[in-house]
Order: sequence, then structure tokens, then C-alpha cells
Amino acid sequence: MYTTELTKYSAKSDIGQTSRILVVEDEELIREMLSVSLEEEGYEVITAIDGRAAVDQLKNCESNSGESSFDLVVLDLMLPQINGLDICRIIRHQGNSVPILMLSAKGSETDRVLGLEVGADDYLTKPFSMREMVARCRALLRRQRLINLPSVPVLKYKDITLNPQECRVLVRGKEVNLSPKEFRLLELFMSYARRVWSREQLLDQVWGPDFVGDSKTVDVHIRWLREKLEQDPSHPEYIVTVRGFGYRFG
Repeated sequence: MYTTELTKYSAKSDIGQTSRILVVEDEELIREMLSVSLEEEGYEVITAIDGRAAVDQLKNCESNSGESSFDLVVLDLMLPQINGLDICRIIRHQGNSVPILMLSAKGSETDRVLGLEVGADDYLTKPFSMREMVARCRALLRRQRLINLPSVPVLKYKDITLNPQECRVLVRGKEVNLSPKEFRLLELFMSYARRVWSREQLLDQVWGPDFVGDSKTVDVHIRWLREKLEQDPSHPEYIVTVRGFGYRFG
């Protein structure tokens, strides 16, 4: 028995309303329930009634854009024409990494493992609630969005290396521990080497426009940074004071 109870999630804030989902299901009632449930969450849904139609949909998208324009495929295992396992194999053989949620009445461990081994990302056994199906779709879309985020480059300047993703800083080959504000200051400086920043600009960028306090806090953090970065903090090589204007890196 399928249940249609739904909790309204904020699909727009997580992955946007433009996410396109291909639903491949030959049973009309289930196909309609899947479509309605996903559309109510803000997703654009394209349907296919059998394996051949699904392959055609995928090919049409690839021929128009050069890559799959679907963000997720919800795929029934038992389909006419071409079954779900073979469709999985075709998608992965083409190098398409679109997330696949496989649906099946076969709930044995062997069937689940087989579905995952041929390329499915998740497996949901019938009957299931529409609430769980939507939650699994959201999780797969969110995971794919995180995977596709552009990597942040490692910043290097002379003897300093800053890795934004790992929140690590190496100075002359040794790791130094920075507070969050110190790290953000250094990241800003290294991202715009030679640029002069006023205290007010640094406060706005690092502490935020709502900061209430003394601008001298910038000077204090600069002093702490120099003690950790500079060989001689009294004659800084990296963070230089530009009198009358502010600070410059390099």
C-alpha cells in the first residue's frame, strides 16, 4: 500500500525548483503518484512508461545539450522493453553520473545489492510511502549538488600555503593554528595580494556589516597573525602596514 502523506520541505532552498527528475514507471497509478508528489515539492518531472521510452528521453537530452539534463532518475526495476537493471548499465556505460533511485517489489538483500552494483545510488522497496521517496530524492540531489561544487584552489605565497577546504595553513612547511577570524583574514589577504585594505573594509569582509565594536580589533588580529607568520613580527614581510590607508599582503 502506498501512502501519500507529505511534509512540505524547502526544495527551493536546498537544490532549487529547476531540478529535473525522470520518473520511469510502467504502472500508471504509481507513476502519477510519484509525479504529483515530486511536483508538489517544486521539481520538474518528466515521465517514461517503459524502458525504451526512458532510453529515448535520456538520448534526446544528451543530443540537445551534450550532457544529461536530468538531475535524478527514479527508475522501476521491472519494466517492459528494457528492464531497470539494463537501463542502469546503459546510463553508467555512457559515463553519465546522474543519481539513480531504483524502485522494486523485490526486497531481498541479493536484489538490493545487484541494483546497487549495476549503478543505482539508492534502492527503495515497494510498497513505500511517498514521504520516504521524496526524502530519498532530496538526499540524492543534495549529495550530487555537493559533489558538483567547484573546488576552492589552494592559495600560496612565498613560504605560506593556505588550504581553504581543509582550513589548514602551512608556514615554512610547518602547520600553524589560526583562529577562525585569523584564518579568514589571511584567506582574504592571500586572495587579493598587494591590495590595500582599510580597517573598515576588513571589518566588513571578516566580521560582517553588523559588527559593533572598536575597529582596533583589526589591529589586534593583525598583530596575532604576524606573530604566527612572520620570522620577525617587528619587521613584517607578509602583512605590511600602509600608513594612512590600512594593510597590504605582500
